[in-house]
Amino acid sequence: MLKSLACATAIVLFATPAFAQSASHAPPGEEAVDPYAVSDANAGATPVDGQELFAAFHGHEGISRIVDDLVEQVQKDPRLTEIFKASDFVRLRRTLKEQFCYILNGGCPYTGRDMKSVHADHGVITAEFNALVELLQAAMTREGVAFSAQNRLLAKLAPIKRDTVTR
Repeated sequence: MLKSLACATAIVLFATPAFAQSASHAPPGEEAVDPYAVSDANAGATPVDGQELFAAFHGHEGISRIVDDLVEQVQKDPRLTEIFKASDFVRLRRTLKEQFCYILNGGCPYTGRDMKSVHADHGVITAEFNALVELLQAAMTREGVAFSAQNRLLAKLAPIKRDTVTR
């Protein structure tokens, strides 16, 4: 019963209707995007085994706080201004929460685009990628996520660098 309630909460907090991926229908507050195939594979990594890591991130609420903190810091950081200047921060928050929840095995589907498509026009360099990782680490630390748990998530996210750093 409790696990079912957690899954239902995850869907309400993190998922969007299937129509949200069409150019003419975007979730409230988000800009429309060109249609794409929705797939968990678009998250760029497979989920971890078990629930320990999800619990170490304080569940859905912890993931939400981490992402909100991260996006707030991204918007303030002059090292990242250029690559995020045209970003839809409402969509970014939603899809990062879905991505982290999915990878941490929190029962969330990932409805965002694939990593290569998302980052193709950003022109990200390694220094900017590293700055984003630094901000994520700080947000996880502020949430009280243990260093070892942080490293397990970062290890899952690290291969995504191939699809995000384009110059």
